[in-house]
Order: sequence, then C-alpha cells, then structure tokens
Amino acid sequence: MLWDLMGHEWAVKLLSEHIRNGGVRHAYLYTGPAGVGKRTLALRFAQALMCANPPAPGEFCGTCRPCKMTVQQQFPDLAIIQAETIGGEFKVDSVRELQHTLSLTPYESTRRVAILLRFQEANENAQNALLKTLEEPPDKAILLLTADTPENLLPTITSRCELFRLRPLAVDTLTDALIEKLSLSHTDALSLSRISGGRPGIALKLHMDEALNANRKEWTDHLLTLLGENLAQRFEFVGKLTKLSNPSKEERDLLRMRLREGFIFWQSLWRDVMLQAAGLGAEIANVDYRSQIESLAKAVDENEAGSQIQRLEVTSSRLGNANIQLLIEVLVMSLPSVNGKATPSNLPQISKN
Repeated sequence: MLWDLMGHEWAVKLLSEHIRNGGVRHAYLYTGPAGVGKRTLALRFAQALMCANPPAPGEFCGTCRPCKMTVQQQFPDLAIIQAETIGGEFKVDSVRELQHTLSLTPYESTRRVAILLRFQEANENAQNALLKTLEEPPDKAILLLTADTPENLLPTITSRCELFRLRPLAVDTLTDALIEKLSLSHTDALSLSRISGGRPGIALKLHMDEALNANRKEWTDHLLTLLGENLAQRFEFVGKLTKLSNPSKEERDLLRMRLREGFIFWQSLWRDVMLQAAGLGAEIANVDYRSQIESLAKAVDENEAGSQIQRLEVTSSRLGNANIQLLIEVLVMSLPSVNGKATPSNLPQISKN
C-alpha cells in the first residue's frame, strides 16, 4: 500500500510528484464521504513534506522524529484544528489562532503544515477568515483542508485549493487492502468492505468495535420498520429520534454523529437492494438480512434504491447547518411504502423474520 494508505493510489502518486518536482501548492482540499480516508491522506502527505530522512523524494521513512510525531499529532511544525466535536461548529477563533501560528518561523522543519479537518463545519466568519490566508499565504506554510463536499464551502476557498475528490474504494480493492493490513480471511474482509460501502475508515471501525455492528442491526431494523409504516408513524419515529429537551451543544453534536453513522448503514442496505434488483444478489453485504433484501428488491427497482442512497448522502452532508428534525422528516417522507399504508398500495409487505 502506497504511504500505508488503503486505496487512493492516484492521489498518493500525484502528491508525491508535487514534492519531487518542487511543485507543492500552498493549499490542498480533500473531499469525500466520512470514512473514505481524507484525514489519513492529509497526515501521510504531512509526513512526506516534513520527513527528515526520506528514502526517496516524495516518500517518508516513518521512523524519524518528524514522521513519528506527525502521526502522533505532536510535531511542533504541524497544526491540526477542527470543531470540538463531529458535527459541531468550526469557529473563527481557531482560524485566527492558526494564522498567528503560520506566521512564525518553522521550529524544526523547513515548513509549517496545517490540517483543517471537516472544514464544512466552519461558520461563515471562519471561512472568510481562512480565505484571507489563502489569498496571501504565508511563506513556508501549507494548508490541508478536508470536507465532505466542495459545495459546502465558499467557492472562493475551493478555487484557491488543489482539489482531490476521494471516492469509496471498489469492493475488491478494499478487500485486498484489509487482508493485507489486518490479516483477515477473505470472507471477513469482503463482508467489511461491502458493509462499509468501500470506506476504509468505516471498515476498520466495524472490525474493531463490536458495538458498531450492533448499531448496524438497530438502524437496519429501524429502516425496515419505517418502510411498512404510514406517514404519522414515520413522523413519530423522527420525533423520538430527534427530540431533546433544551439540548446542550454536546447533545446536538452527539445526535448528528449518531445520524451520520446510521445513514451509512441505511446506504449499505439500499446498496444491497440495488444489487439484488440488478440480479447481483450474491454480492450483497448485509447477508443476515438477505430475505428482507430479496423481498424489498421485488418492490423497489434499481433507480429508486440509487435515489435513496443519494438522498442519504445529501442529508448527511447537511446535518451541520440545517434544522435536524425537518431534515430527517423530509428524508423519511421520501421512503417508499411496502404494505399499502401509504402509496403505492400494491407493493408486497416486507417481513423482518
């Protein structure tokens, strides 16, 4: 694996070439869905930029002080900033503090590197503040931004960065990478690859966290139940899911994180439905729900399943700056009905048993 990164070889080769040719840009933007590898790619690029003993231009040794401390996020010439919690607010004060840091002479390395994680969570003031830095970048400073999609950033920010759009890996690619990295059996690696939707970060979490797999089943059961309920029942579900009494910022952030996780599992199920409807049932990920998937594929065609996947992606990307309850209500209203309680009425009922 190039740079010990699962997939995204094209990005690694291009970034390495920038270093070899002396063409490193002052700012990079890595975009893609959660768990696809944006943060890891940024850290590996930082290692390659600051390695004291690179085995070759554009590479890093992984053993020198800068390499080790970069991975530990403790290198003095590396700054990593983000919202306090996933789904929280990236504030302007963090950007202003970073601007001061970048104005200083590098302490150990020949340059300073700043990684701004999940920058789609930055408020308008924070984005405008960073824009000034991008327009007049400090000498010997490189900014690495991550975001879910460029559309959630100011166009002027995106235009001043070298854009890398990271996409989920092909199932076979991620399966091979998981086997190499974790010494898994082909069956286990293939299952993780499919359930995660080709996202290495999600696959690793599923492997290490048994509770996450329990959450997968809970969210999958929720979705299958909703498909058989009328609109009133669906709204009731949303109310229970999102209702918080005088929620604190931490509680709202936790809810957003839970929703993003759940939507990944819903996407996984819809992807299985799409495969089943296309006659590729042997490739589904959620094999413990095979009977439900087969039944659902008789009621929902490939196009509808694909539309549901896209709606979930869009909804997840908007969780940070929209009314959560309204957003989820719109999502569940778009779900097809499968037992006649809502339209259309001629679809077969799906059983969870």
